Amino acid sequence: MKGGKSKTETKNTKLAVNKKGKAGAKSGKAAKDPNMPKRPASAFFVFMEEFRETFKKDHPKNKSVAVVGKAGGDKWKSLSEAEKAPYVAKAVKRKAEYEKNMKAYNKRQAEGTKEEEEVESEKSMSEVNDEDDEEEGSEEVRWNDTV
Repeated sequence: MKGGKSKTETKNTKLAVNKKGKAGAKSGKAAKDPNMPKRPASAFFVFMEEFRETFKKDHPKNKSVAVVGKAGGDKWKSLSEAEKAPYVAKAVKRKAEYEKNMKAYNKRQAEGTKEEEEVESEKSMSEVNDEDDEEEGSEEVRWNDTV
């Protein structure tokens, strides 16, 4: 073919574009605090916790996660509002507990930042300047020792 791109050329350009997109997306994320409470599960996921156990008992040879998820989704869709009610109630209870934990977490975070600011402000300017002088002096000693 005249002027046409080969398949290998188009594949390489696609790969290059995908790599750039993924790298740019991850660099913008902030580090996640491991002490932050986890978000609560929705009513569907509360249902799926129970459904997985029963599905495993009924189908012990099944190893596919996709099959379990698809069967759970179909079962959830077929449930009436009355049958979903216990799962919705559990989800609401978990959400209330999560909100309580988040308030406590945010309060601890606010107190932590205030304490850090107070420690910084307690140092006088002369102490800060003395620390800077010590760092400069140690560099001179290192230079003199090597010469």
